[in-house]
Amino acid sequence: MLVAAAVCPCPPLLVPDVAAGAAPELDAARAACTDALGVLAAARPDRLVVVGPAEQSGRGPHAEGARGTFRGFGVDLDVRLGRNGARVPEGPAAGSEPVEGADRPLPPSLAVAAWLLGRTDWSDAPVEGLGVGEPLAAERCIQSGREIATRAERVALLVMGDASACRTLKAPGYLDDRAAGFDAAVAQALGTADVAALQALDAELAYELKASGRAPWQVLAGAGEGAGLAGALLYEDAPYGVGYVVATWS
Repeated sequence: MLVAAAVCPCPPLLVPDVAAGAAPELDAARAACTDALGVLAAARPDRLVVVGPAEQSGRGPHAEGARGTFRGFGVDLDVRLGRNGARVPEGPAAGSEPVEGADRPLPPSLAVAAWLLGRTDWSDAPVEGLGVGEPLAAERCIQSGREIATRAERVALLVMGDASACRTLKAPGYLDDRAAGFDAAVAQALGTADVAALQALDAELAYELKASGRAPWQVLAGAGEGAGLAGALLYEDAPYGVGYVVATWS
């Protein structure tokens, strides 16, 4: 069953090497993500499942050891999903055995998650990833979460995703007057572990507001059914006009 969850944003800018001069603007978000991962470690899970938005090529399961890269963002930085997997050299890791599914490249959201896990030296439980597509219907997201919660006696989730991208005139999606209200409702639901509110998120509105986290949050909602977890909101802001939320369930 689900014993803990951490919700983090997934912009590649969260990685200082990618952000370059903009790195200080996200220091508070990075610190909140570190605290959130600490909650996961304190729960002593048997398995950690990382869920994040993905385009077609990155959807589906990703095994522990799967690699991601930030080279597409102009940075010579590779990561590996799993325990102590921050930076990896070219070629197979010394002494490693091939892992089924580990050769599938991570989508950017899971690469950011892998960087966060490496940054905090995660070594507490085996890790697997799941990339979900934005169009995935709420019912399927929720069912996927229910299945994840049965994978081990003590399951933890690291859920990656951004809220609206329409909070300001300079935002990627331009200004939409509905964005602030949508983001506030999301932050409230995530910060209070409100499973019902997350399950009821309007998928069409989320799409119009370019919110990448809707499907992953609804996977979390499915996993959290009956778990009786309490939520805490650690961070909520909209730098660059994009809503970022960090929350924990425990």
